[in-house]
Amino acid sequence: MKRFNTTLTRSLTFTLFGIALFILVSSSFQTCHARRRGRHIHHHNPKPPLRKVPPPPPPPYKAPSPPPYEVPVPPPQVPPPPYEAPVPSPPPPPSKAPSTPPPSPPPPPPSLSPGGKGNKTAYSSTFNVLDFGAKGDGIADDTKAFQAAWTAACKVAGSMIIVPAKSEFLVGPISFSGPYCQPNIVFQLDGTIIAPTDPRAWGNGLLQWLEFTKLAGLTVQGNGTIDGRGSPWWQDTPSYDDETQLIIPLNNTVAQTPPMPVGVELRGKMPSVKPTALRFYGSLNVSVTGITIQNSPQCHLKFDSCSGVVVHNISVSSPGDSPNTDGIHLQNTKDVLIHSSDLACGDDCISIQTGCSNVFVHNVNCGPGHGISIGSLGRFSTKACVSNITVRDVVMRNTMTAVRIKTWQGGMGSVQGVIFSNIQVYEVQLPIVIDQYYCDKAKCTNQSSAVALSGITYEKIRGTYTVKPVHFACSDSLPCVGVTLNSIQLKPQQEKYHMYDPFCWQAFGELTTPTVPPIDCLQLGKSPKSNLQSVYEACL
Repeated sequence: MKRFNTTLTRSLTFTLFGIALFILVSSSFQTCHARRRGRHIHHHNPKPPLRKVPPPPPPPYKAPSPPPYEVPVPPPQVPPPPYEAPVPSPPPPPSKAPSTPPPSPPPPPPSLSPGGKGNKTAYSSTFNVLDFGAKGDGIADDTKAFQAAWTAACKVAGSMIIVPAKSEFLVGPISFSGPYCQPNIVFQLDGTIIAPTDPRAWGNGLLQWLEFTKLAGLTVQGNGTIDGRGSPWWQDTPSYDDETQLIIPLNNTVAQTPPMPVGVELRGKMPSVKPTALRFYGSLNVSVTGITIQNSPQCHLKFDSCSGVVVHNISVSSPGDSPNTDGIHLQNTKDVLIHSSDLACGDDCISIQTGCSNVFVHNVNCGPGHGISIGSLGRFSTKACVSNITVRDVVMRNTMTAVRIKTWQGGMGSVQGVIFSNIQVYEVQLPIVIDQYYCDKAKCTNQSSAVALSGITYEKIRGTYTVKPVHFACSDSLPCVGVTLNSIQLKPQQEKYHMYDPFCWQAFGELTTPTVPPIDCLQLGKSPKSNLQSVYEACL
């Protein structure tokens, strides 16, 4: 019994201890381990003490934000990209463009009409001679102002020098020089440039008055005038064209000493060396258009050692008896186009000298003057080379000759590949001339060597003559070969006066059509003396 009681006492003690321990553990972990509470309670415990405590809300319910609030926030308030694309940097409206000048204006076009004084600031590349001190009154010497304007323009590619209208500029001998100038300079001439008539301005004599040298892409244009005021130079200068010896009209209409115009009162004797009015030397791609050149002391317009020349819509004017005043003079110049111009002067309307090739002349009016000439060539036993020359659609009125080739005895070289086509002549003394005995003095020595002529074509040359229709005087040692005549119709202006028949000497070629008058003197075929291969090779 005593053992039983002891055992019972221990069992109760253990049980009480276990209950107390259970209560203590359950109260300590009811907050942090509510979910695990069922795992630590025995299944046989009928009354869990923490069942009455409401379970806390699950953490996943509070963590996420409600999606209906965040979804509509981003895109609906922003305009779509297609609407915003044209908005940045839109072009200015056309109506507002003139109020804002462009940041870098282009250089003025060649046809730009120049303004008056102060126009230099309109374009950074425009230089008005008035802004450099020119007076433009025809009395003050404006040479230095022109030189200063050129010096400034020379530094700017595509620049323009303006010689404004309604002004007259007295300019002495001047050279607008390269070769270090920028290309494509425009000389806009709308006023008048006059030459000095005081002999002191010319020293002992100069070969040119206005000169452009060693330039590329130069253009001289405008509606202005270059006036050489040449009459003081013409007083003591006889004319030296040898063709006057061929003109012996029986009606004695040509005076032996034609009157010389005076024009202005001399202040003293002018130098014996006469200047050309406008000369271009050693330049590439030169254009002259629109201007008038008048009363030059000697040649009006000269191109020497140039390439790529275009001349059109110009006017050359001087009296028909002004000596040695060629209209356009070409020398050592290639690739030339001359058209749509009026040329009136006292010598050749166009003179083509040695070293010229690829020259095309068309739609030109010539007269008064001596016609269009190749030569004179071979003077002082020099070599002359001319090739590929075409002259067509030209009108000649009251000229000495129409189309002419003239060479000196004793010369060397060749002229080949020449076409004269559709030339209309009115009262021309000698329409068609080849003269290989040219001489501009009283007596010339006969010599055997000569410039060889070959491949010369005359077609559709029509109109009236006053002395002789055709004159072919070729060399004995090197006859003219390949002379072709086609559709030649030349009638005398006045039947009542005796006219000379066509003349031929050592001229060989062909007649492709009947001619008026008949040119029976041309020898058909080739010359037995012609051996031109070595002559042509000398000009290659």
